Amino acid sequence: MKHLKTIIILLTLSLIPLLSFAAHGNTTEKEGDGSINIPEIVLEHLSDTYEWHICSYEGKHISIPLPIIVRSTATGEWTLCTKETLPGNFEFNEEKHGKIYEIMPDGTKERPIDLSITKSVAQIWIVVAVLITVFLTCARWYKRHDTKSEAPGGFVGCMEMLVMMIHDDVVKALVGDKYYRRYAPYLLTVFFFIFTTNLVGLLPIFPGGGNVTGNINITFFLALCTMIAVNFNTNKEYWKEIFWPDVPIFLKAYPAPLIPVIELVGIFTKPFALMVRLFANMMAGHAVILSFTCIIFLGWSMGTAYGIGLNLFSGLMLLFMNLVEVLVAFVQAYVFTLLSAVFIGLSRPEHHEG
Repeated sequence: MKHLKTIIILLTLSLIPLLSFAAHGNTTEKEGDGSINIPEIVLEHLSDTYEWHICSYEGKHISIPLPIIVRSTATGEWTLCTKETLPGNFEFNEEKHGKIYEIMPDGTKERPIDLSITKSVAQIWIVVAVLITVFLTCARWYKRHDTKSEAPGGFVGCMEMLVMMIHDDVVKALVGDKYYRRYAPYLLTVFFFIFTTNLVGLLPIFPGGGNVTGNINITFFLALCTMIAVNFNTNKEYWKEIFWPDVPIFLKAYPAPLIPVIELVGIFTKPFALMVRLFANMMAGHAVILSFTCIIFLGWSMGTAYGIGLNLFSGLMLLFMNLVEVLVAFVQAYVFTLLSAVFIGLSRPEHHEG
């Protein structure tokens, strides 16, 4: 019975990329020759859109329209519409990754104020709803049971394990016993948001499939939050170590403030590394999985012999990559939280007498 469950799980993971390919079936062919346009498929999956594409059937695209909210630069009026009802003075600029641009009276094109609910925004709202449901369910269990005599099991027990692992082994250990309570809510929120977003992003169809953590705007905001937590809630000893560290005078003042300049640059390079690491790893994972999926259909277009050979190779690689991506979803959330805790802990140095 256990082996049967394992086989079912592996088959399910291997079918996920095929569903993803079907969900992006509107870009599987070039005009005229019927060949597969792999770069176009991958880029469409990674890009943010103003609709949630479900699948294509007999040439018709089944999509969920998302609200577009833009403010005209020329008139100052706000417009609420969908992709199909966009006014004529606005257009989707494919050269700018499909973003909305306004056609001005003189013929020029400008980017209006865009507060639209895009696919990434909708995916974030879904993740928030999932997290609220999960933690309210766990809180209800603790409210109804005596935790001193009964340990949680199943899903609640798994959540408790994750929370205590991050709280004790990461936040408390790296931030320190004195300040960890102040930063624990933020770091736990960051971990579960990234982890849940990564897992939901692996689902090929609604309500998953969004490339949220593979969007550099999202990772930039997360890194900015860590930067604020590090630099705007610290002590004077932290700034002293940056601008007047305990090093020889020729390294911090004369003839040039070498160490202070390096430390000042480090204030920005640390969150930059957080941003790029999460963005690059998640974007690359999505791109590799979808590329191997495309190889299956590319093989059949080249002939039966090529199709059989490439199918076996791509099927094994797809199964392997999906298992790796599940691990990466956890590792990237853990590493982001771990490094954030390290940076926060370093921003609270204690004064030591010489």
